[in-house]
Amino acid sequence: MRLLIVEDERSLAASLAKGLTAEGFGVDVVHDGAEALHQAAQQAYDLILLDIMLPGMNGYRVCAALRAAGDDTPILMLTAKDGVYDEAEGLDTGADDYLTKPFAYVVLLARVRALLRRRSHGGSPVIAIGALTVEPGRRRVTRDGTEIPLTAREFAVLEHLVLNAGEVVTKADIIEHVWDFAYSGDPNIVEVYVSALRRKLGAATIRTVRGAGYVMEAG
Repeated sequence: MRLLIVEDERSLAASLAKGLTAEGFGVDVVHDGAEALHQAAQQAYDLILLDIMLPGMNGYRVCAALRAAGDDTPILMLTAKDGVYDEAEGLDTGADDYLTKPFAYVVLLARVRALLRRRSHGGSPVIAIGALTVEPGRRRVTRDGTEIPLTAREFAVLEHLVLNAGEVVTKADIIEHVWDFAYSGDPNIVEVYVSALRRKLGAATIRTVRGAGYVMEAG
């Protein structure tokens, strides 16, 4: 899943991005409201972490603009303010949840996962492909009822393949959704994770389409 962090405190933004990336999320970071609107128009996100006190265009206006444009991406507002009227204004403009700074990272992570679970309930919270079952909300994978432990990044790669089961997914597409727009490393890193998934899930589950990418199949 892919998240957008909109936070002008660069040290906080970097810390959040590091933690969420370690959890297996693809994370992009921008530092002002106008940039946030531009990025949200260019890329589909599963959730936006939106600071209220931003330079130029504040978080309230960003949230209102996204909702007016028909963007229903879950929004978790972050702010140093703690008044009930500030919280009410944030929710009234279309935010889904509200977290006051300073906050514990584990609390933020729990809020993020809760919002993602809530959104997944609009569709199927469990995806079955042959003997393989993937539960994005719980970040759980089983095969014939037996749980298969995956690292956060392995799960993120698998999740993207599962959500596009039967279709060819390119390395570039996997990197775009699982890493971030600033990733400049070796694209062959994808092969490392696909190989690890094949060892754990069964070689027949992910087929290589030479010169094109990978296809998730019922193994």
